[in-house]
Amino acid sequence: MKTDQCKGKVFLVGAGPGDPELLTVRAHKLLQSADVVLHDALVSPEILALLPLGAERIAVGKRIGDGKDQTARQQEINGLLARHAREGKCVVRLKAGDPFMFGRGIEEVRTLAVAGVPCEVVPGITAGIAAAELCRISLTERYRNTSALFCTGQTAGYSLSHFSAVIELMKAGTPLVMYMGFENLDKIVERFIDSGLPPELPACAVSRVSRSDQLLVAATLGTIVRQIRERELPLPVVFIIGEHAVPEGANPDQSDLSDPTDLEIMVNSNE
Repeated sequence: MKTDQCKGKVFLVGAGPGDPELLTVRAHKLLQSADVVLHDALVSPEILALLPLGAERIAVGKRIGDGKDQTARQQEINGLLARHAREGKCVVRLKAGDPFMFGRGIEEVRTLAVAGVPCEVVPGITAGIAAAELCRISLTERYRNTSALFCTGQTAGYSLSHFSAVIELMKAGTPLVMYMGFENLDKIVERFIDSGLPPELPACAVSRVSRSDQLLVAATLGTIVRQIRERELPLPVVFIIGEHAVPEGANPDQSDLSDPTDLEIMVNSNE
């Protein structure tokens, strides 16, 4: 990739779940060509280490509950992207996972379009799919399940009609992949069980997907909250819930199990 082809342009790049070896080839090339990189808080240090020494790094990660006005912060990010591109720089907006998966990627694309700033989106592997595959959970499989649901922890606040639609799909065997659900998990689980999902339904939590310290806790809907609280899983955590959400080689938690190795599996993606 010639550097001059990137000048005066913004690239919304998916950094994937964390392991730098899961970057796309195009993402890696763009990082090597970047003049300035605006990156999320969840982008791993190993990926940031791939940036050239002369590249300017700007941390623009947003965290819920950090006391800052997120709308104002997003406007600041939009302004920085446009300003650096107009200065003729190769600008990379580096987002954890995939740029459009439960993020503000599309908002940034729209803003740049209005400002007349060239923009390109580079897809990345989203954490939900990476978590399932690294833990050998098939989200879709012939003759078993032909669809998958992706949601955020905002599931706890869904309207009754929206929540009912999710429940009906799960009852039909559709697995649910949930991002950012750690804080509201107890409320979400309570709503699931109250809506008729069985407490013994398999439920998994995958912490720090694809990184060397990735951790999987295989439990059930009725025990997942207790299991993850007891283990104090480090964030971020992705949840997979459903009839077929059982990792190959792992047993869903039963309340009387005494061997923690049946519940907790370390997964090293580099093995």
